[in-house]
Amino acid sequence: MREICFDTETTGIYPENGDRLVEIGAVELINHLPTGKIFHKYINPQRDVPEEVVKIHGLTNEFLADKPVFADIAQEWIDFIGEDGIFVAHNAEFDMRFINFELKKLGYETYEWDRVVDTLAIARNQFPGARNNLDALCKRFNIDNSARTFHGALLDAQLLSEVYLQLLGIDEPSINFMSEEKNNQTNENVVFDKSRILKSRNFSLSAEELEQHKNFIDTKIKDAIWNK
Repeated sequence: MREICFDTETTGIYPENGDRLVEIGAVELINHLPTGKIFHKYINPQRDVPEEVVKIHGLTNEFLADKPVFADIAQEWIDFIGEDGIFVAHNAEFDMRFINFELKKLGYETYEWDRVVDTLAIARNQFPGARNNLDALCKRFNIDNSARTFHGALLDAQLLSEVYLQLLGIDEPSINFMSEEKNNQTNENVVFDKSRILKSRNFSLSAEELEQHKNFIDTKIKDAIWNK
């Protein structure tokens, strides 16, 4: 199974009113393990970034001025996601709305909601009434987020991948991302350690034990399904 934990930064909250993407970050998981393969782009929104938003992600107009527009990186994004990628995002409706808005504007197919996992919804279900933003979940799961001085799409996607596995109950000690030389690893290269599979065990019963079992069913269990 291939999943893409991703995050976006934007100029605001309403693409329909002119807000645009300024950053996309994504990390790939295969069978819930990080492969080290990432996608990260800064994007020129072709509009001013409000000062109050700059305070959140730190991406200024000057910094974004020479970055590619979304049209220039759209195909690269589509290729990275592929046809089988499942999206994993925190408050996924926000990020997917921006992605689909940009794709639709360029004439590309948009992504369906059945390909999306919303970790915020999972967290709210597991911890009702608690704070469930990314920082709060990192603290809950003892995930180091000390580098998160600003919201950043790639860093947040990496933190999200760790939070996501914790929400699923997968405690993987080797969560650190693989080395650079493995960045192009594909699903075919992921090796499953078969030695970790416990072999089934069979127990032989004596004739006396079988008879005791039969008597127990006949005398202690009313209308036992084993006798049907």
